[in-house]
Amino acid sequence: MEILSWIEGSALARFIAMAPLVYPTVSALHILGIALAFGSIVPVDLRLLKVFGPQFDAVLPFLVRSALFGFALAASTGVLLASIRIADYLGNPAFLAKMALLIAAGTNAALLRRLSDHRDVVRMVGSLVGRFAAMTSLSLWICAVLAGRWIAFV
Repeated sequence: MEILSWIEGSALARFIAMAPLVYPTVSALHILGIALAFGSIVPVDLRLLKVFGPQFDAVLPFLVRSALFGFALAASTGVLLASIRIADYLGNPAFLAKMALLIAAGTNAALLRRLSDHRDVVRMVGSLVGRFAAMTSLSLWICAVLAGRWIAFV
C-alpha cells in the first residue's frame, strides 16, 4: 500500500486536488471523453445490429476513431481524478465494477477487431459475431457508465 500513498502524495495529485479549477476541469474533460466514446460506440453497435441501414456505413470508420479518442480522453483524465484518492477508489465496489466492465468492453472491441481481420467494421454488420459483439458492447458500456455514476454514492 506504500505505492498508493506515493501516488496520492505525488505533486501531480496534490496539484489536481489543491489548484483552483483544476479538478473540475479534469472532471469535465472526463465527462466529455465518456460522452464522445459512448456517443460514438452506440451508433456503431446499432449499425452492427442492422438497426441503421447501409447509408450509415460511410461514417463507421470515423465513429470508431472518435470512440477511441473519447476513450483515451476519459481514461487519461480518469487516472488523474483517481490519483488524488486512489486507496479509497480501490476499496469502492462501484469503481472496481467499472474497471472490470471497461476491461470487458475493451476486450470485446479487440476481439471484434481481430475477428474482422483488422478490416473495416462494416464487414461485420449483421453477422452473428457482429450482432453478439454489439449486444455485448451496449450492455457493457451502459453498465460501465452506471457503475461510474455510482462511485460517488457507494
